[in-house]
Amino acid sequence: MRTSNTFAILFWAYSTRAKNNLTGMYARITVNGKKVNISLKQQVDVRVWDSKRQRAKGNSETTRALNSYLDQVHAQLVQLYQDLKFKGQLITAELIKAEYLGESDNSKTLQNLLEYHNKKTEKTLAVGTLRNFGVTEGYLNKYLNNVLNTSDIFLKELNYKFICDFANFLICFWPKGHPKAMSNNTVMKHIQRFRKIITLGYHIEWIDKDPFVRWKPTYEKRERPFLTENELSNIETYHLPIARLERVRDLFIFSCYTGIAYIDIMNLTNDNILKGIDGNDCIFTNRQKTKSPVKVPLLRKAKELLNKYQGHPMTEITGTLFPVIMNEKVNLYLKEIAEACGLKKNLTFHMARHTFATTVTLSNGVPIETVSKLLGHSKIASTQVYARVIERKVSEDMLALRNKIEAPDKNELQIKHNM
Repeated sequence: MRTSNTFAILFWAYSTRAKNNLTGMYARITVNGKKVNISLKQQVDVRVWDSKRQRAKGNSETTRALNSYLDQVHAQLVQLYQDLKFKGQLITAELIKAEYLGESDNSKTLQNLLEYHNKKTEKTLAVGTLRNFGVTEGYLNKYLNNVLNTSDIFLKELNYKFICDFANFLICFWPKGHPKAMSNNTVMKHIQRFRKIITLGYHIEWIDKDPFVRWKPTYEKRERPFLTENELSNIETYHLPIARLERVRDLFIFSCYTGIAYIDIMNLTNDNILKGIDGNDCIFTNRQKTKSPVKVPLLRKAKELLNKYQGHPMTEITGTLFPVIMNEKVNLYLKEIAEACGLKKNLTFHMARHTFATTVTLSNGVPIETVSKLLGHSKIASTQVYARVIERKVSEDMLALRNKIEAPDKNELQIKHNM
């Protein structure tokens, strides 16, 4: 078994490719008989090159500069060899070359990782998720340029301080065109995405130590807006004289009774309607965001909306269950609908999923495990943000139980009556 390495450095000029007596300079690294060449991006006059001394002859300024450069390269290559030897790592000529050219894993940069992450996820993540990662990447570049005065850093330079400073930069940053600076939860979302990118770098062994080991996100608890039973009924029954608003209202109400997200509703066709194990119609689909399968039994009001658009001219063209409407238009029209109905809440399409989770299901005693399955959540923790509804339901159920238990016994009342 080999206990030591043979190591040699040779500088040579590619004389057979000389043009006008000028040719390129190379360094040849040999480790245990295996050789690799490195182009030094320098030229030398073949007439002054001394192959035995491996240096240029003469005392001109050009010659002195070249020889000085070769001395530096030699020292750098020796140092790289010594560093690998000190670390007890396997030493190869290819590894020394990679270290010298900055192509080894230890020389990977944040931009290298961002590029790798983008290529890895471009076919697997939803469009909206990719867009969010792009926004986070944009803020990372702003931080590098505006605060660190650089466009890139080595991954080995990432540490806990970098994370804290980046988070502080986001907290103080006021996005152009926004009415206010970022909220704490928005900042945490950007840090969460950054963490996923760094974790990828750690798993592919571009990063030796995970800088997020001690990092703990701090989220502020927020109420998830949803429609009450009365508000939902008001929007359902309100007469909208404009056809485009009526179509958007119907999409919104369908989501309130199925919990299906906007983009998934837009993709629904007759092929997604199948019979469940109980013989009733269900929507079978996959969430575009998480790719998780979703099966939602169709309630009567959801069925009525499907029947309403069966054979509709717009759905006949697209082959979908509902008319296709741009997401930006949907949320814009929902503002008009809210104003028309006298609703003071900021009505967004995503509020429909919250309404399904709270007013339609949990408030009516559907177990949270079932609701989580209906919403297509990959983790039940995502559904537990609606736990306040369960608490209200528990309170109501306990009140009913108390009234039942603490009510006077009928026999006792009969006895007292007879007396």
